[in-house]
Amino acid sequence: MDNYGILSLAPAIIALILAFATRNALFSILIGVLVGVAITGQNILWGFSGIMQSALGNADFIWVIGIEVFIGMLVALFQKSGAIDAFTAMISRHNIKARGAQIISWLLGIFIFFSDYFSPLYVGTVMRGITDKARVSREKLAYICDSTSAPVCTMIPFSSWGIYMAGLLVGIGAITSPDIASEAVIKMVPFNFYGIFSVLMVGLICLGILPDYGPMKKAEKRAMEEGKPVSDNARPLLSGELEKIKPNEGVKPNLFLNFFMPAIIIIGVTLGTYLVMGSAKTLESFIVAVAYQFVVMLIQKMGTINELIDVAVEGIKSVMSAMLILAMAYCINAISKELGTADFVVNATQSWMTPTVLIMLSFLLCAFIAFFTGTSWGTYAIMTPICVPLAFSVTGGELTTIVFATIAAIMGGGCFGDHCSPLSDTTILSSLASGSDHVDHVKTQLPYAMTAAALSCIGFLIVGFVCS
Repeated sequence: MDNYGILSLAPAIIALILAFATRNALFSILIGVLVGVAITGQNILWGFSGIMQSALGNADFIWVIGIEVFIGMLVALFQKSGAIDAFTAMISRHNIKARGAQIISWLLGIFIFFSDYFSPLYVGTVMRGITDKARVSREKLAYICDSTSAPVCTMIPFSSWGIYMAGLLVGIGAITSPDIASEAVIKMVPFNFYGIFSVLMVGLICLGILPDYGPMKKAEKRAMEEGKPVSDNARPLLSGELEKIKPNEGVKPNLFLNFFMPAIIIIGVTLGTYLVMGSAKTLESFIVAVAYQFVVMLIQKMGTINELIDVAVEGIKSVMSAMLILAMAYCINAISKELGTADFVVNATQSWMTPTVLIMLSFLLCAFIAFFTGTSWGTYAIMTPICVPLAFSVTGGELTTIVFATIAAIMGGGCFGDHCSPLSDTTILSSLASGSDHVDHVKTQLPYAMTAAALSCIGFLIVGFVCS
């Protein structure tokens, strides 16, 4: 069968409910996977083993895990060199308060626009010590990291996201060539309400123009009044291994060589390979940065080869929790695909599509699928061939505002799920780099994401009404 009906939603719903109830994301997602296996009628043991092999034994998962491994090593070597402490001390001399620390984090997130993976990892790692001293909660830092990563990428036509969407559009209706597809992606940017509202909201909250609300208000009050960046019962994804790593006595870091240069290498390799090869080599950039750090620290006599290898291993241990959650997230995505979750949602909602509400419903449908599967690009692959032809049927086959706005709705809806679902890799990476409890990050960010989504729906309804 194409799908298992309403039961196809069960794994994701159970995982979400348990995550909020138990505050243990790994256990909750594991139970969701087992429920999904049971629904398919397989033996739970054999079925779970098969799902693990199919979900984790592929290049996509290995690529993401590779990034996490090298990020763990990178942060540990940063810690050993004393570079992060030195940068924090330099910034602290300027007596930066909570608002200033948040604004710097927001601007850094926008600046690193080319990768939704590197952006939260770098901003969270660099700013964690600074925001802790400024009494900003880890939940707020994770929110800033998360909401300036994927949302920014969806608004950059030449980012990997824009190129991927252009590739999906080729051959649909009047979009007969890559050039036309690229032009359509460029023209959809002004209608990408979700990306615009998400990034704008972060700025307004960081500037203090828009006050905190929901669970985030409580988290910020705790951090400001009690000096606790995380709650007493939190389970930060960044484990205690890094706290044990201390620089050798008498060795002072060079901020340019030990702090800025690794970031320059990552940015240079990622952008350089994108411009020359047409594909950003993010993992390779981290490998080069770690190798550079290792060699430079040896030259600076910040540790012996054995000491630095031990530090790198501790760095890998520090991200193990995030890696396990990510593995289970991939498994629940795989079982959801086997159950036909996306097919069920599409079939259940296709009849609602009318010219006036087409754009808004495209956004809501993509947001729903992405949230419960944790994948934006998978949502794009499923929904683009469905929603864009519907838009062309409304416009009589012409490339008009309705088509551009529909493309923007697909981009924004997928982005919603990607950066606020507990099953999403970028949500996990934001929690990891910020040292935030994963469930707390999701819980505090969700009201803000839903506000941006509600505003986007209003925008899409207006466009649909004006253009229909």
